[in-house]
Amino acid sequence: MTRIIKSGPGWRLGWDAAAAEFQGLVGADDWALELTAAELNDFCRLLTQLVATMAQMSHELMDEEKIACEAESDRLWLEAEGYPEAYGLSLMVLTGRRGEGHWDAAAVPALAQAARSLELF
Repeated sequence: MTRIIKSGPGWRLGWDAAAAEFQGLVGADDWALELTAAELNDFCRLLTQLVATMAQMSHELMDEEKIACEAESDRLWLEAEGYPEAYGLSLMVLTGRRGEGHWDAAAVPALAQAARSLELF
């Protein structure tokens, strides 16, 4: 299987091994960015790191405290912002054609789960 598209309310994630330059896709209901394989790999890895960090922070904060955590590579920057159990996610592509996007808190858990399952390559 060379093409995988996963989506849900407020998010999209895809992989097309046959694509020449941009094998990956990330997006929401009203926007999408094509990513290289390396960028998509970074996205999945950094998102997994942020999810783990936000879960760890839930033990350090009071219930009403919000937090912002960032993770980045040479290619991408991600930021999780909100409460440890409900946070939005922002993305910036730092190289090449550049781009940015945002997912609402309701979309992030399913997006993160899809990103973990997409780490097939």
